[in-house]
Amino acid sequence: MTATNAFPARISIVTLGVSDLGRSTEFYEALGWQRSTASSPEIVWFRTADSALGLFPYEALAADAGVPATGEPSFRGVTLAVNLESPEQVDAALKTAVEAGATVVKPPAATDWGGYSGYFEDPDGHLWELAHNPFFPFTEAGQLDLP
Repeated sequence: MTATNAFPARISIVTLGVSDLGRSTEFYEALGWQRSTASSPEIVWFRTADSALGLFPYEALAADAGVPATGEPSFRGVTLAVNLESPEQVDAALKTAVEAGATVVKPPAATDWGGYSGYFEDPDGHLWELAHNPFFPFTEAGQLDLP
């Protein structure tokens, strides 16, 4: 195996540790995300454009990774993002998130890099950015087509 394909540049799954699996499942379903039939009582899966989002109890996720469950920090140094085709879609998506139970952290606004962006947190404090980046086009399948 060569170095170019030994570690493919892709993110297949993002798993979020959550304090209440039922509450978090309801939140993401209220966003309109489709729950996968691969879900079980222990973990819930959602399909996304080119990856999957998993919801797993926080302490069980820490145990699976072999790290202590020391409590959830207020800022984890990670944000998740959904890029959208227009500022209007950013506003509409944020409205849907708030109606589902999200908390607005930073209202959407024009950015100094020429886009439009805002942040919310889900019921467990995971930060999500909703952004329109006019320099990142989408494929017909709805995936980012980065240059």
